Amino acid sequence: MIEKKVLDKGFIKLVDMLGNDRTAVKAARVSYGKETSTDERDKKLIHYLMEHKHHSPFEHQVFTFHVKTPMFIARQWMRHRIGSYNEISRRYTTKYAEEFYIPDHIRIQDTVNKQGSIRTNDEHMQNKAINIINYTYDYLFETYNKLLEMGVAREMARMVLPMGQYTQFYWTVNTRSLMNFLNLRADSHAQWEIQQYAISLAEIFKEKLPWTYEAFIKYEYRGDLL
Repeated sequence: MIEKKVLDKGFIKLVDMLGNDRTAVKAARVSYGKETSTDERDKKLIHYLMEHKHHSPFEHQVFTFHVKTPMFIARQWMRHRIGSYNEISRRYTTKYAEEFYIPDHIRIQDTVNKQGSIRTNDEHMQNKAINIINYTYDYLFETYNKLLEMGVAREMARMVLPMGQYTQFYWTVNTRSLMNFLNLRADSHAQWEIQQYAISLAEIFKEKLPWTYEAFIKYEYRGDLL
């Protein structure tokens, strides 16, 4: 298992994997009734496939990740629909409900890129904003517990919990879909928090599929962080 720490309490764990670099090679060569050859020829084929956008062989390499991330990042993540998800449910458990994302910096709205943000240099504003975030978390978690103590069902009590709460999910995804994720999220236009997860995913991708990753960066990657 590979584990990467992300943000203050988050992580990405590679818990399972199907295939390797040669899995894509075998899938491509089956069209001709052939299998693998030498390292040099197999690596060359991976580069050819990526350069010419023959992406279907990379669907046979499959990762399963265990992800812990703030809920507002999970909602962005799950817009990537070609993959399988199973998420912790506050209907069933209160476990880990006390975990919230505390940022180590504050960003202000970018006036040029309306969807973007810029780190503030105002230390007073930053400290005040983080204190407000902490206070709000404490108040809402206390409210959540009061509702549970009254006998309110978990499925209703959870309504007061904020988007900064950590959630956990399993994500099973093939390399083709993972590359799409990295193109969109390992990029300076994405939200900073999800960029950190994308960078960690790329590190795992590179470690487990070095030939495929090399070809992806050379021919397919459209972001600006890797």
